[in-house]
Parts: sequence; C-alpha cells; structure tokens
Amino acid sequence: MNPVVGLDVAKGESQVQMFLDKKMPYKSSVKVDHTVDGLEELHSYLLDLERQTGMKPPVVLESTGHYHAPVVQLVALFSIA
Repeated sequence: MNPVVGLDVAKGESQVQMFLDKKMPYKSSVKVDHTVDGLEELHSYLLDLERQTGMKPPVVLESTGHYHAPVVQLVALFSIA
C-alpha cells in the first residue's frame, strides 16, 4: 500500500481526501476548519489511516501564502510523533 493524504487548503479550512493507494480513496472527503478542534479532527484522520495501512501517510498540499501554516505545523508534528 502507498497511503497518501491530499489537502485542498483555503482560508480557514481544508478539504481532505485520504487514499489507501492510487485510485483507492479511503472514506469520503471531509472539510476541516483551521481551528484547534478542526486540526485535532485532521490528526485523528491521519492516525486512522496510519492504523489501517501500518504506515505514516505523506500529506500533499499546495502552498497558499499563509493559509496552509496551521496545517503544515500539525503535519510536521504528526510526522515526527
């Protein structure tokens, strides 16, 4: 398996889609807010995918000025935890 998480980052929120492998979506796409609660929800999704695949999934997102900053900080913590 090659899990991956794709994020479409916007002002104040991100759309999240997780994949188990190429063309194999895992669950439905979800929107998370860039708040403490929303980022905790995103962290939960990342942990769920890791449990399912046995691998920490890479997270792919575009740079969006400063809108992506809270998400990148969370992903960096997830990656080293």
